[in-house]
Amino acid sequence: MPQGRQDFRTHPRYIPGFHFLFSGILAVNFVWAIVHLFRAGLSFDSAWTVVMAFAFLHVFYYMRQFATRNQDRVIRLEMRVRLKELLPSELRGRIGELSTSQLIGLRFASDAELPALVRRVLDERIDERTPIKKLVTDWQPDFQRV
Repeated sequence: MPQGRQDFRTHPRYIPGFHFLFSGILAVNFVWAIVHLFRAGLSFDSAWTVVMAFAFLHVFYYMRQFATRNQDRVIRLEMRVRLKELLPSELRGRIGELSTSQLIGLRFASDAELPALVRRVLDERIDERTPIKKLVTDWQPDFQRV
């Protein structure tokens, strides 16, 4: 994706070598291990191959989960600092009411639209990040996401 152009539709980030190639290899390996288990007959070696293929899939899954969970913590901190600087005093006291998911949804909003968007999210109790992201009109790109 070219630097500078990003919106709700184009903001998901995929790393082809990780999301497609590596995950595909691990998935094929798991399927092949199961096929081999039935073709070669039940033995410790063939069963262990299935167990290890399953373990590799889980390692792949958790690598991604750990990275995104850490990113979410950084976003939460970054947004709380940003909101303290940008919100009017009557909203500043409500920063603690915003969940991590709400803060993640708000992160793409420009400084100018952020106070009104925070008020709307809190007043309308919009809890999920995707509907919040769809409300952003002046999208601020983030190309450093995991």
